[in-house]
Amino acid sequence: MLDPYRRVLSHPGALAFSATGVLARLPISMMTLGIVVLVSRLSGSYALAGQVSAAYVVGNAAVAVPHGRLTDRFGQHRILLLDAVGFAVFTTLTVVSLTRGWPTPWPHALALLTGVVMPPVGTMVRARWAHVLDREEERHTAFAVESVADEMVFVTGPALVTALSTAIAPQAGLVVALLVGTAGTLALALQRRTEPRAHPHRRGQERARMPWGLLVPLTVSGAALGCLFGALEVATVAFSGDQGQEGAAGVLLGIFSLGSLLAGVAAGTRAWHRGPLSRSRIGMVLLAVGVVVLPWAPSVPAVAVVLFLTGMTLAPTLIALFSLIEAAVPRSRLNEAMGFVQTGVAGGIAPGTWLAGIVADRSGGSAAYVVCAVSAVLAAACGMAVRDGVAARPREIASVHGDVDQLGRDRDGADPTGEQPARRC
Repeated sequence: MLDPYRRVLSHPGALAFSATGVLARLPISMMTLGIVVLVSRLSGSYALAGQVSAAYVVGNAAVAVPHGRLTDRFGQHRILLLDAVGFAVFTTLTVVSLTRGWPTPWPHALALLTGVVMPPVGTMVRARWAHVLDREEERHTAFAVESVADEMVFVTGPALVTALSTAIAPQAGLVVALLVGTAGTLALALQRRTEPRAHPHRRGQERARMPWGLLVPLTVSGAALGCLFGALEVATVAFSGDQGQEGAAGVLLGIFSLGSLLAGVAAGTRAWHRGPLSRSRIGMVLLAVGVVVLPWAPSVPAVAVVLFLTGMTLAPTLIALFSLIEAAVPRSRLNEAMGFVQTGVAGGIAPGTWLAGIVADRSGGSAAYVVCAVSAVLAAACGMAVRDGVAARPREIASVHGDVDQLGRDRDGADPTGEQPARRC
């Protein structure tokens, strides 16, 4: 069953950059919670904690697309080195400003800059897989590896922050995130053998065109998914409180992640007959069906079952989405394209949290799950709006401009969407 994973990880350098990527992106799951814990304990203000953590999220979301564009243009090595230095400096200053009580807006500005220099490691590692692997089925397994790694990071990171901040000091979680993130980013930057080649843009040279018919609906879908993720945390906490089981919230969210992790492992071992476009559409519909059930779940055990089953649709859907983007986007703009989806997801979290909080205050946790349901339905609708066949465009452009590297991954003549011509209209 695990042979597909063994094969992709046996490629030269693959295990090293994938494992390093897990370490480098661990801070992604630690920073916001670490800021909230530190500020709330030192100042007693959850409002200030929310403001500073929001500044970090805004900074990270605002630069995802230009960050990806710079990576495509100058290469991962240079960008990762700058990110590592910037992350170390600004995270240190953020911790100092919070622990020493610097006045507003210093903590907010420094947190925002920390978000700006947080490297999109998940995107960069997936770009390395696309560079290293030629076969579509192997890239699918590799993206499953990264989806499982994402789930591991988001299960481990918050628990690590809570334990460190409780056992050592309020700022311990952020300090460990700083050390781990800086070391992991530097280690990834130094792995030059698996680094995708840079695509410098010369004055007067026409850039490869983006498949906007794909990226625009997927970016909106990403925002809806971000709204779902943000609302799910608040709604689950509120629902657990309504049931008199406040401590169950963390367990329920962990069950959701566990379902996603197990499904991601299984998805990476399968040889799929459907292409990534069909799989992503089916996955988003199933995700929406599961989430729509949540407002009607009567008890904590019932919610646990629904969250586990719904979580099982998440990782396979994300794997298919990344496979679709990788197949559809010109290789010279891959990091930039993934940055659009990252911006959508990050940008949707705050509105989802806010809306679910308002509904939970007025009508309780079960009603707050309605925000999750609406977000999931919107994500599925946007997935359906992706135009079938739009992924073929970059290959046609490549044939005009002679981009041999871009053509290489499609040299078998298959349609980049993975759909068979007989199934197309």
